Amino acid sequence: METLKKTFQNADLRKRILFTVIIFIIYRIGTFITVPGVNAERLYALTDTPMLGFMDALSGGALGQFSIFAMSISPYITASIVVQLLQMDVIPILSEWAKEGETGKRKLNQLTRYMSLILAFIQAIVVAIGFNFTLGGVLLQTQAWWIYLYIGLIMTAGTAILLFLADQITVKGIGNGTSMLIIAGIMSRMPGMIRDIYVRYLTEITVFNMIGLISVVALMLITIVAVIYLQSATRKLPIQYANRHNSAQLSGQKDSFIPFKLNSAGVIPVIFASSLISLPLTIAQFMEGTETARILSLIFNFQEHIIGLILYIVLIGAFTFFYAFVQVSPEKIAENLKKQGSYIPGIRPGDDTENYVSKILGRVTFIGAIYLIAIATLPIFLGFIPNLDIPQSVQIGGTGILIVVGVALETAKQISNKNQEKEYRGFIK
Repeated sequence: METLKKTFQNADLRKRILFTVIIFIIYRIGTFITVPGVNAERLYALTDTPMLGFMDALSGGALGQFSIFAMSISPYITASIVVQLLQMDVIPILSEWAKEGETGKRKLNQLTRYMSLILAFIQAIVVAIGFNFTLGGVLLQTQAWWIYLYIGLIMTAGTAILLFLADQITVKGIGNGTSMLIIAGIMSRMPGMIRDIYVRYLTEITVFNMIGLISVVALMLITIVAVIYLQSATRKLPIQYANRHNSAQLSGQKDSFIPFKLNSAGVIPVIFASSLISLPLTIAQFMEGTETARILSLIFNFQEHIIGLILYIVLIGAFTFFYAFVQVSPEKIAENLKKQGSYIPGIRPGDDTENYVSKILGRVTFIGAIYLIAIATLPIFLGFIPNLDIPQSVQIGGTGILIVVGVALETAKQISNKNQEKEYRGFIK
């Protein structure tokens, strides 16, 4: 309550929060504006498929409406990941830009935006063709070839508008704009979730319904608390400075450290794994009734088949390790420590430091991978509990809660920092 009080006493923060809310309202209005020439009411049932349901959740229901914001900012996320991976000495010029500081960062950001718009255009056309084919040609009011280009341009413009709105939130609002738009889409489904809980457990008051309601609420709270704790957990690796050791001891100053987050990969591994494993399932949905569809479902349907579940777990673990070592490069850490004249106590600079950091990062990431797998697969295992019968819209665990909690923690930290800035300025004055 004290933090909320300080927040609303801060005029700058009040303006930023109000600005962010206005952007959210604009975003939500846009999700209900259907692309002209589309029979959107025929589309809603298809969002039950794994891949499309995942995309619809991130877009806040915009895909189910086939709105101008149907592609959301997922093309930008994909482009960001691709550009980040290409910086790893895959394309030399991108590696050079990454080392140019602020100038290089602007170039990479511009490239990411261009790539995201290209991906949005291609993705919109593919989705329109796939939906129209699956629905037997009734999605579109006309079957002319140019209608697909028309839809692609409108949806690409929608993605461009969302990128602009995200930038405005980052500069004039609160939090990271891209993350805030994603969380706005996810949170927009909260009213539907509350309605389904009410219908399932409270329309008829029985002992079993009350036990089910208490169990669901308790599981949600425990999961949220666990995610908050584990998202904030760090492993501190102490370092010392060769030229400051004596003076630090005399002044009582503690040695510095390198923090390794338990989950340095964030939610990216779960998003990657969900996208990769859900794509074949979407293809199987379009080929329903064929032998190919049956095989694809057997291998990739992680909610019904053990083979798909094992593959899903393996993909999350692999992406967690891969992305963690991309985000935290042991080679760069060893190189930077050597340049700064610092070292890890008991470890020689150079290759020994790099190997030691790799070992520590591997151990921490192993625990982080188990944590991500547990949260991502929790809804699946809860479905095996008899008599619990959780509504499909109620997601205990999964990608959504990881995104919501992660963004909430970062936003809360930014609000706290701005409140402290105000206190420091007031103290100086």
